[in-house]
Amino acid sequence: MNTITAVLDYHDRTKHRPHRYAESLGYMDWATQPNPYRRYEGAPLIPLTHTEITPPYHLLFQNDSLPSAPLCLESLSQLLRYSLGLAAIKSHGGSEWALRCNASSGNLQPTECYIISPATLGISEHPTLSHYAPREHALELLHTYETPIPKDGFTIALSSILWREAWKYGERCYRYCQLDAGHAYGAIKMACTMLGWKCEIQSIDTKEIAHAFGLDQYERFHSEERESPDLLIRIGNASSLPSLPLLPYPANLLSPSHHDWPILSVIDEATQGIYPLAEPLSTPRSIPSPSKNAGEVILKRRSAQMMDGTGITLEEFRTLLDSSLFCIEASDVHFILFIHRVEALEKGLYAFVRKRDDLESLKLAMDQTFLWEDCKNGLYCLQKGDYRGAAQMISCNQEIAKEGAFSFSMLCDFSSSLERNGAIGYKNLYHQCGMIGQILYLEATSLNLSATGIGCFLDDEFHALLGLRDRRFQSLYHFTIGRAIVDTRITTLPPY
Repeated sequence: MNTITAVLDYHDRTKHRPHRYAESLGYMDWATQPNPYRRYEGAPLIPLTHTEITPPYHLLFQNDSLPSAPLCLESLSQLLRYSLGLAAIKSHGGSEWALRCNASSGNLQPTECYIISPATLGISEHPTLSHYAPREHALELLHTYETPIPKDGFTIALSSILWREAWKYGERCYRYCQLDAGHAYGAIKMACTMLGWKCEIQSIDTKEIAHAFGLDQYERFHSEERESPDLLIRIGNASSLPSLPLLPYPANLLSPSHHDWPILSVIDEATQGIYPLAEPLSTPRSIPSPSKNAGEVILKRRSAQMMDGTGITLEEFRTLLDSSLFCIEASDVHFILFIHRVEALEKGLYAFVRKRDDLESLKLAMDQTFLWEDCKNGLYCLQKGDYRGAAQMISCNQEIAKEGAFSFSMLCDFSSSLERNGAIGYKNLYHQCGMIGQILYLEATSLNLSATGIGCFLDDEFHALLGLRDRRFQSLYHFTIGRAIVDTRITTLPPY
């Protein structure tokens, strides 16, 4: 099957519809619930350090405002702690569960992290390949290289264990795994900025990622729990990827049995290839007002379960929209907003055009009766009125979409991205949405607000609301922001 065709078939097949959601078990099979922690049997464990000393959050948005930290055990520890580490332990009714710094659909955490680093003080006198173990906040040492690697940078690979999401979400899970990978990259980018490090995604064949990090050594993994390579991230001036022998450490078994979803191997195989780089946004975001310690913001990020129905100020709203521009790699994403309770803005349907070059294409693609009233700085009013009922209905009838101050869709330049990048462009679009989602979570937290990513929405009902008639633009992620109702029955404990 042509890979583009496979993507289009998968995308249409996994759309939620009013009377038929995407295929899943339809119930929670608790007996097969996956272990949320990947470990490698027999691999040496290197404990990492902890620090609460982090810069002010607002400085992360000011170019070159923070000095570059040396690469050592302490700096690598801080990077991982504030990107992929545990943020808190929640406790209620005798049960405990961990929350992490990087957001994840259903807190299922399919994303794994691997690091190839040069000889690093406190880790090894030689270059190493390691796997991050967030529960222990430690590195699992998988391989030591004999050939030296330049010390002015290192690389991180992110991969997805599709089974972790398939267990709950069935066929639609591939979408969520890619959103989670984008969230993880967004978290890593922010943590790098705290250390004064430059961080960027590399354009590389995903098969090379799999080979360099041992993910194609299939005998080390259960066939239903293999890891799919997502992203390669270069921090500093990292060198080319060294060759890797067969590793002696098998991956732990995450579930005693599995349900097979054949479509997942089809879409996963179709979306491998040379990873594309989106055209960067040229619109810089403004520097937010002096705020909290960055580490405090990151560790307090939560997904709200309920919103209280109150509003926010126009300044807070503008700050949130502006924060998305920090994701310069995510230029194929625009926002369609349901404004419910934003001071000085009428209720209604709005568009936030993140890349101005797409304005005319968006106007042409959507309902020709829309107003496109210019509200300045990329914001346009499409239609005035109360859209709370529509927001709830489209978000699989979840009340949180109407009780937030506003909710919105991330509407992506879908067909053009596939034409430009091939099938792997599908994966990249979800990564772009996840990057933005992670930044919006943090920005909301810094403003004492709350956010929630919404993966369950009625795809084509939303497209029909906008008057979209083809696949040029598709909605891939929904979100809501407001003030959360906190469940006081749940206890929050420190994670380490």
